[in-house]
Amino acid sequence: MASEKHFKYVILGGGVAAGYAAKEFANQGVQPGELAIISKESVAPYERPALSKGYLFPQNAARLPGFHTCVGSGGEKLLPEWYAEKGIELILSTEIVKADLASKTLTSAAGATFTYETLLIATGSSTIKLTDFGVQGAEANNILYLRDIDDADKLVAAMQAKKDGKAVVVGGGYIGLELSAALKINNFDVSMIYPEPWCMPRLFTAGIAHFYEGYYTSKGINIVKGTYASGFDADANGDVSVVKLKDGRALDADIVIVGVGGRPLTGLFKGQVEEEKGGLKTDAFFETSVAGVYAIGDVASFPMKLYNEPRRVEHVDHARKSAEQAVKAIKGKESGETVAEYDYLPYFYSRSFDIAWQFYGDNVGESVLFGDNDPAAAKAKFGTYWVKDGKVLGVFLEGGSADEYQAIAKVARAQPPVADLEALGKEGLDFAAKI
Repeated sequence: MASEKHFKYVILGGGVAAGYAAKEFANQGVQPGELAIISKESVAPYERPALSKGYLFPQNAARLPGFHTCVGSGGEKLLPEWYAEKGIELILSTEIVKADLASKTLTSAAGATFTYETLLIATGSSTIKLTDFGVQGAEANNILYLRDIDDADKLVAAMQAKKDGKAVVVGGGYIGLELSAALKINNFDVSMIYPEPWCMPRLFTAGIAHFYEGYYTSKGINIVKGTYASGFDADANGDVSVVKLKDGRALDADIVIVGVGGRPLTGLFKGQVEEEKGGLKTDAFFETSVAGVYAIGDVASFPMKLYNEPRRVEHVDHARKSAEQAVKAIKGKESGETVAEYDYLPYFYSRSFDIAWQFYGDNVGESVLFGDNDPAAAKAKFGTYWVKDGKVLGVFLEGGSADEYQAIAKVARAQPPVADLEALGKEGLDFAAKI
């Protein structure tokens, strides 16, 4: 007979949200044996952003246990021993293949069953793969993706095997920009290809992208825009050797890294909970349409109070905060204490080479560039305001100080009125400093 275990609380998923939820449960006084984390990964929850940054450094690279949650937000590092001390069961290398919310039962690939009273769905996203679209040759060796630590280890091994070789990065978003920089720092000859007219179009304006594309080019990265990978050739060993582009060009490659987005992992719950915006619909406490079932992080489609509409946010900051909110709400329900509604301010950031940016708010309406976005500038400092219906809704800043980033966050939260866009562009950061 396959085993059956019962827990008061089960967190399904072992990423950032799971680690932060476990910490909040401990803060709230969870009793030994009440809580389990079920994860298909083989390690305790860790800070995923490290994988595209410190994990790939040529010297002093980040390695576990150095970046277990919750170090990314300046919190305690939760080693496997911490979970054991708290009586929180870490059920690792365990893939759940069936979830029956009506009977509160989860079934693993090995046939084990887990029952619960309260479930937190923290399954995150899966990487979109070129093989999903039947791209010719996409199953060749060294065509890599980056989502978890196993992926990162494969990438590190390929970088060592193909030292100082040619790397092609497919995709011009977050992962594409961060991995292109990491490969360049590791002395690879790097090309970056994407179909859009500029990089990171979901957030960047043409004016913002002008700086990053120029900066990356100055670092020796070959940017190929307006086309995409339509096929791959491999050598006799089955290793990728050529990336064929839709426009007829071809690029030699020893390694290909693909970053073309992710999909929230909600398949286990199809037809059992209400869905919205590609995620699981929740309230302001992250409870789904099924009582006692919560969804946090990438999979949650929640009411964003600031903009009075449902949103789904794929970012580490929201993964951490939604986890804490859900656990506070669960424990609040038990004790009869009221918990404030989730009131999230969207926040994104990135670091590569020796540049770094932050963004707060909503990138809608008219954009107003301020500062100097010349990629050749010795120490670039520039930004963009987004203005809609006479109010500033979003702010982006490259090269800011901690105080300046705090100031732009305040602007995005306060949504101050602005009448003259030209004057706003001239005033630049001074406008934010006054709020």
